[in-house]
Amino acid sequence: MSSTAVARDLLRDIPGANLIDDPNRLRVYESDGLTAKKQLPALVAIPDSLEALQQIVKVCYRNAIPLVARGAGTGLSGGATPHAEGVLVSLARFNRILEVDAKNLIARVEPGVTNLAISDAASEFDLFYAPDPSSQVACTIGGNVAENSGGVHCLKYGLTVHNVQGLKVLTAQGEIIEVGGLELDQQGFDLLAVLHGSEGMLGLVIEVMVNLIANPEAVAVLMAGFSDCGQAADAVGELIGRGVIPAGLELMDRLAIQASEDFVHAGYPLDVEALLLCELDGSEDDVQDQINLVERQFRVSGATTVVVARDPIERARLWQGRKAAFPAVGRIAPDYYCMDGTIPRRELSRVLNRIAELSDKYALRVANVFHAGDGNLHPLILYDANVAGQLVAAEAFGAEILEMCLASGGTITGEHGVGLEKIDQMCNQFSSDELQIFHGIKHAFDGRGILNPGKAIPTLNRCAEFGAMHVRSVLGKETKPSLERF
Repeated sequence: MSSTAVARDLLRDIPGANLIDDPNRLRVYESDGLTAKKQLPALVAIPDSLEALQQIVKVCYRNAIPLVARGAGTGLSGGATPHAEGVLVSLARFNRILEVDAKNLIARVEPGVTNLAISDAASEFDLFYAPDPSSQVACTIGGNVAENSGGVHCLKYGLTVHNVQGLKVLTAQGEIIEVGGLELDQQGFDLLAVLHGSEGMLGLVIEVMVNLIANPEAVAVLMAGFSDCGQAADAVGELIGRGVIPAGLELMDRLAIQASEDFVHAGYPLDVEALLLCELDGSEDDVQDQINLVERQFRVSGATTVVVARDPIERARLWQGRKAAFPAVGRIAPDYYCMDGTIPRRELSRVLNRIAELSDKYALRVANVFHAGDGNLHPLILYDANVAGQLVAAEAFGAEILEMCLASGGTITGEHGVGLEKIDQMCNQFSSDELQIFHGIKHAFDGRGILNPGKAIPTLNRCAEFGAMHVRSVLGKETKPSLERF
């Protein structure tokens, strides 16, 4: 009997499981936002109740059936790529905002609630939820926790992990645990940070308690154009070195500017090589002082033009262009490969120059649009999957960018997760001892290894074959060629 038939027979009697096994309908779920990695799941379940979800998880655990959780599928690292012999569980129906508690500045929401919906619900109380990925209109809070997402405002307000107060999690065994909460002192280990960015490998998030922030008294957005991308990059460090911490500080190069302007008509100048978008917030007096300081500093750094948005409509339009950059670039090439890595701000100019050199080397265009304030790069490598060799070239190009991030003192991911995309580069970022600790944590939560297997954490054998480490033994035993390779 096929794995699909086994899983279907085991799960079909669960009320509210809502199973899909039609190959045509399964194709909707074959990838997340990393479309270069595709795999049909054996079965899809879209449970409509917590009880149904619990039963699905328990059956999968008892029978060692791989289980992959999926939110909106907007992730860009292959973290929600299905398992060929497993069940993909969509949490789309867990989409209720359970509570907005203005007194305690928190909201309790189910994992299928979109990022933007949280701020929309909080706006009634003059509050907002700070993390704002570019896909916030579609991405869900459960996926944000799984990938530890950021966004434009992460420079000042932090990533998802800094804005979540508590979680309810369904373990691999089907038990519900609570982590964090309103209490200042929690008993036991603080597992919030462990669960953020764990990509559904440790448990399934079923409820999130997020922190809300009061809307600032004043907000301003400045747009500065530069005739040289390196000047714009250097201006970032120079500004923050003056003690200014913008709410957001984003950089776009010429290709990204042109694509976004053609798509959104945000009012970007087309005669510059780079743009910086800088948002300031706080009291009226503080913001005005900062506007003057930022404008002076940008001109000292070489800006050819500096514009201050005149009203909320113009501010929104400038940010709309930035947040639409990814789909905008998708209009000028059949495919793009979005990278995600972080570097120290002082390295921005050098790394951008090197990316330009690699663009020539691989004969592939790159659009750079990223969170410059915290050195979180998002090069968009443009390619055509229908042209022989271009996908392979794009992947090799991306791998070189990640290696360059590590060599610059950075990391291979900022907010997009590891998934399938960066699993080899994990071998370079972490030692064999560190990877063993990761596997140990995974085993403690999921002893049968059913949750999102093959993602994020490479086996030591894989690392040895990748060439990043020379592994002679694992826990004192000779490494065996038969060790599982993901």
